[in-house]
Amino acid sequence: MIRNFIVNHSMRLAMYNEFSKLKLLSVADTRFASMIVMLRRFKVVKQQLQALVISDQWSYYREDDTTRAKLVKDKLLDDTWWGDVDYILTFTEPMYSMLRLCDTDQPCLHLVYEMWDSMICDEEDYICP
Repeated sequence: MIRNFIVNHSMRLAMYNEFSKLKLLSVADTRFASMIVMLRRFKVVKQQLQALVISDQWSYYREDDTTRAKLVKDKLLDDTWWGDVDYILTFTEPMYSMLRLCDTDQPCLHLVYEMWDSMICDEEDYICP
């Protein structure tokens, strides 16, 4: 919702582009881990997003959807929401890494087994044979 709110309006997108050189990704819902990819990008541009919503441009810009604008601003400035984003990214990192590793046209089953073994060893906190 936050991404769509910014990129679906040319003025908001222009304001965002002044604060950040990185684009907000357009990830298809059919791609693996699309929400995780979007959250990872949000984490990278967190400071720019927060600077955008506290800028004079944001407050002076009058738009037709003020309730959504307030919701976006509140979410981007909410430390609890960013804590949830951090938790989700930490929790899903092993799965995301595995999916990224397998997203290739090359045979990769041996890499999956190796990664799986290392994840199990890390979880059990013992030295695997």
